[in-house]
Amino acid sequence: MYGPQTLTCKNLQEYLKSLSRDILDRLYNHPATCLAVFRELPALSRQFILRLLFVNKPVAQVLLASWIPQHDAGRDVGDIAAEHRQGTQVLLDMCIWQEVKDQQGNMAIRLSSTFRENLKVAILGGGRPWTMSATLDSDPHQRNVEFLDKYAMDRWESVLQFLVQPGRGQKAISRDAMRTLLHAGLIESSGESDNMQITSAGFQFLLLDTASQVWFFILKYLETVTERGMSLVACLTFLFKLSFSTLGKDYSMEGMDNELLTFLQHLREFGLVYLRKRSSGRFYPTRLALNITAGQNKGIIDVPKQGNLIIETNYRVYAYTTSELQISLLAIFCDIEGSIADAFCIPTPSCKHLQKMA
Repeated sequence: MYGPQTLTCKNLQEYLKSLSRDILDRLYNHPATCLAVFRELPALSRQFILRLLFVNKPVAQVLLASWIPQHDAGRDVGDIAAEHRQGTQVLLDMCIWQEVKDQQGNMAIRLSSTFRENLKVAILGGGRPWTMSATLDSDPHQRNVEFLDKYAMDRWESVLQFLVQPGRGQKAISRDAMRTLLHAGLIESSGESDNMQITSAGFQFLLLDTASQVWFFILKYLETVTERGMSLVACLTFLFKLSFSTLGKDYSMEGMDNELLTFLQHLREFGLVYLRKRSSGRFYPTRLALNITAGQNKGIIDVPKQGNLIIETNYRVYAYTTSELQISLLAIFCDIEGSIADAFCIPTPSCKHLQKMA
């Protein structure tokens, strides 16, 4: 029933390395993408890029080898060399650097001209606006940060609630969210739409922090956008723009084509944006959308939950919570006996799943 499947959550660098060079070249045509990628690179890689930002000619690899990190007292030379190799290799793998030959026929490195020019726009300004900067009239239905936080977590917890109990309440989430959960292998179906169950990867997913959950879920969604007739480059570029948005600020939908409007609607269903209705012409990014590209590295979007869990030596578990999601999670591993006021739980054989995840 529950196989030994291991959940792997790529970070931004690993994900971009898996894309083709053609897709990366098109992604780097947008300043928001270049800046989002730049800020998540290792510190030494960022230093290399800044050194070459205004250099149009190839740089000999012999010279590049001399660009080493500052030698701290007591630091092993081998570690410094390894850091240098890592800093250069990640730029090659992500097609930010290109290996060429200089006029003398020696191996050299050149910064991608597309990446260079668009990173300049993002850092120095100029060119066409690259953020969602269209002006809007005052919103008569203005939403504050507290509302957006509650909305985002309610939406996201509905996805987690379905994951915990996929056999119940299929109408609680959209078909797109359900399709993504199936594609990610977090739930599985025996061929009947009403007979789905959580997988071992689904249990591991529940143990991630919220930021990593959202990032993993969006990556799996992006794997299906081509099948939905949408452009991966357009969707990724919009996500990168969202990562620079301001919480509590509304943004215009002006100029969005049907493809982006569909993508925006899906993000609304996942809790990444709030959209009162399409005709309003505006949307609000939620906390789930901020720094989404750094999701695996920064768990900054978890909202503290009130409640306590007491586990006694007689194997009874006392839970003090009003969260339906937390109660559903406990119900997987325990038999719940009693009401919310005086509930206690007894571990069931389902606790074997915990050992399989370890």
